[in-house]
Amino acid sequence: MESTHKPHLLHILLISCTAAIGGFLFGFDSGVINGTVDALQKAFNSSTVGIGFNVSSMLIGCAVGAFLAGTLADRFGRKAVMMVSAVFFALSAWGSGVSSGDVEFVVYRIIGGFAVGAASVLCPAYISEVAPAAIRGRLSSLQQLAIVLGLFMAFLSNYLIAGAAGGASNELWFGFQAWQWMFWVELIPALIFLVALFLIPESPRYLVAAGSTDKAAAVLAKLGHPDDADQKVQDIQKTLQAGHKPRMSDLYDETAKRIHPILWVGIGLAIFQQLVGINVVFYYGATLWEAAGFSSSDALLINVISGAVNIGSTFVAISLVDKLGRKPLLVFGSVGMAVFLGVLAVVFATAGLDERGNLQLSGTAGPIALVAANLYVFCFGVSWGPVMWVMLGEMFQNKFRGAALSIAGFAQWMANFAITMTFPILLAHFGLGGAYGVYTFFALISIFFVLKLVQETKGKALEEM
Repeated sequence: MESTHKPHLLHILLISCTAAIGGFLFGFDSGVINGTVDALQKAFNSSTVGIGFNVSSMLIGCAVGAFLAGTLADRFGRKAVMMVSAVFFALSAWGSGVSSGDVEFVVYRIIGGFAVGAASVLCPAYISEVAPAAIRGRLSSLQQLAIVLGLFMAFLSNYLIAGAAGGASNELWFGFQAWQWMFWVELIPALIFLVALFLIPESPRYLVAAGSTDKAAAVLAKLGHPDDADQKVQDIQKTLQAGHKPRMSDLYDETAKRIHPILWVGIGLAIFQQLVGINVVFYYGATLWEAAGFSSSDALLINVISGAVNIGSTFVAISLVDKLGRKPLLVFGSVGMAVFLGVLAVVFATAGLDERGNLQLSGTAGPIALVAANLYVFCFGVSWGPVMWVMLGEMFQNKFRGAALSIAGFAQWMANFAITMTFPILLAHFGLGGAYGVYTFFALISIFFVLKLVQETKGKALEEM
């Protein structure tokens, strides 16, 4: 079904990069909290539970935002919902920095969560709906590249700001503390995202579903179908539910009297991406490495290194996803993560304690943990990091893609919330060794999940799904 005409690659690349700014903000907003945890505790005089909620509260907004985004995008369009998310990113960045207590801070972080949740499902879906099948995996992987760039920039920004102020709790500029500036930096990309969204077209798949076939044909012509745009519109129409726009009830197969099985596979992919514990590294990285005996400054620097590894591995994924396919990368990632998580579990479980009862990595244990942690990040970054988002954006049928994304996105963020909230509990009761043992178990299970249930989507047009 793909046109044989050469697509306008530069035009499509610019459109995809614009949508991927939402992924950058997703990463930045998720990672910026990492370097502010201790400063927030001091500023708000927070309890242990309060700090855990400060870190994880955004994930509640993410779950709600992801759940609503697909349905709203089917009703109002992909662009409109992404624009609202850009406004929410800016509001959250400003409000988090001006907050004076836990409650106010949590409210603004939840608003940011709405934006992150919406961006997490809509940006890769939008890219998949404008990209040619032959390079859709690479273009959809821009979302994950943008996420890890956002994480890296948040880590780097936190490191530089804390270094300039002499600590996240110290005053930096104009009487404001460093942790406040860490949040305000996000205003810059949020405003860029909002302006850039005015310059890109609406998804042609949405336009067909909305009945705007002439506009859809015009967009398709610019996307590389100048001679067969009308035929593409007809192909898309054939895959939509006749008589109405896509809606949540389309997830139920009236003929088989059950929910479409592909939805359960999507939910499984979304949940397993979180159960391997990757966001513990990115949300609690500084706390984690300090618990392992590193200084505060070294812990922040290790975050920067891990962020750089994540970026490098995503470039590897982009180069391979349309060559090797989605499924082989997922299997490789699961195996690699299981191995290196297991190494970390053993290292942390056998580590000694200092005179204050804190974990202490002596001898070669510290370097082994650092290498294993970064190899784990690499295995995630070359597989489950980008590939899960690629598959969620492309694996569902046109007639229920938005609804399925809402459900899978909601499941992903709820799993994220559960892992984030339970890490401090696991750390307190079972130590780092026990926590990483749990994540090792889920990495092992994910191998069999992929081999048994996940089907390859490489090279298929969206209308073939």
